[in-house]
Amino acid sequence: MKKTLSRRARLAAGGAAVAAVAAATFGTVAANASAPAAPASVTAAPAKAPSAGRHTTTTATRLTVDAAAKAAHAALDAAEKEGQRVTVAVVDRDGNTVVTLRGDGAGPQSYESAERKGFTAVSWNAPTSELAGRLAQTPNLKDIPGTLFLAGGVPVTADNAPIAGIGVAGAPSGTQDEKFARAGADALSR
Repeated sequence: MKKTLSRRARLAAGGAAVAAVAAATFGTVAANASAPAAPASVTAAPAKAPSAGRHTTTTATRLTVDAAAKAAHAALDAAEKEGQRVTVAVVDRDGNTVVTLRGDGAGPQSYESAERKGFTAVSWNAPTSELAGRLAQTPNLKDIPGTLFLAGGVPVTADNAPIAGIGVAGAPSGTQDEKFARAGADALSR
């Protein structure tokens, strides 16, 4: 025999479910809002073990704004020491731009190119000079939105996982752009 609930019982159960979801969501937002600010470096948090429930959370290592600025300034300084006019972009793990510095006299095309090189490097966790070689075997890679398969982008990793990308554009060669991007990545380990 199938037992049916009255309309009042169904509404009460539905209201309780909505209240539980709202309380869980508010609790999550409140917990995130009260979290202390991260230091000016690469921040890492241990991954949480999956809970018995069907909803779990993960934590990710992120590059702070201060660390991204430090890397961008180091890359720009390296380029300026060699008399090169470049733009440097640092993107986060999701490919979103965190910092962009357009050096004095850098060409207008260098801004977007630097961002796209950083995005490409973090997306594939490889220097863009290596990725450019893959175009011979897979020419469709160049059709992926936001990417640029030219030397000048390097990934930044923590525990062998990509957490950011640094892209440099504007020097006469991609080899120089990549050298300056590496100077930015190296500054994070000091």
